[in-house]
Amino acid sequence: MTRHARNCTAGAVYTYHEKKKDAAASGYGTNLQRVGKDSLRDFDCCCLSLQPCRNPVITKDGYLFDKEAVLEYVLAKKKEYTRKLKEYEKQKKKLEEESQELTAKEELTKLQNFLKGEKTIVFKKDEKKNEEAGPSSVSNMCNGKDKELPSFWIPSKTPQAKEKIIEKPDKNVYCPVSGKILKIKDLIPVKFTEVKDPDDKNSLIVKQARYMCPITHDVLSNSTPCAVIRTTGDVVTMECVEKIIKKDWINPLDSTKLTEADIIPLQRGGTGYSAANDNLQGKYERPVLQA
Repeated sequence: MTRHARNCTAGAVYTYHEKKKDAAASGYGTNLQRVGKDSLRDFDCCCLSLQPCRNPVITKDGYLFDKEAVLEYVLAKKKEYTRKLKEYEKQKKKLEEESQELTAKEELTKLQNFLKGEKTIVFKKDEKKNEEAGPSSVSNMCNGKDKELPSFWIPSKTPQAKEKIIEKPDKNVYCPVSGKILKIKDLIPVKFTEVKDPDDKNSLIVKQARYMCPITHDVLSNSTPCAVIRTTGDVVTMECVEKIIKKDWINPLDSTKLTEADIIPLQRGGTGYSAANDNLQGKYERPVLQA
């Protein structure tokens, strides 16, 4: 009787644990791992650079970006679109030229076949006589067959890979997080209120409590649901929105009227808990082991 252990190799059944362990050590398949809090960005960090924003802006969907980083991203996408458009136009021009050449070649072939047919009318009687007399040779290289190349290893007979057809590129720039169309004019400047503590002389990046709500003075963190007021760009807590702003729909900072569209929920940073983060699983795809 064998030992009852996960690493037992004397059993007749290939267990799931052994299969998973061998797959991880083989270098093939997909690796899945739960992402921890240290691997996720903070609420005040850029979605592209994952660093604290110096000049923060926010999209309509609540994703925070550093203005410099998002401008570089949009510029890179515009350059990529220009490059792909040139390749597309180049291929389109090439296909049009090939189509014209093929049309001219077909017309020339029709003309040659017509002239050949006119010439062979006179010699039909002689061909019939030759057929009645029998073939002059039994060689497989006669009657023009010597010009054919039946050998498959000859380069002219090998199959050719077809050229990949390039589709017309999309000129729209999409958000790297939400996948929706991203426009510079739709970005809204964001204003964080710093926590003013005269006893804490550390730099802003080192501080754990960096920002607070300008209305309730609650400290903002990854576990605190926040929102951005579109008109002023101030970051407030969702509790402040529910309990104070939604009562009269008036901004307490400047006493202006607000609507529900002026409240943009800020996408939270990484807390490590699935209740605050939709996807906490990292996936790395490796080559597949094929039989």
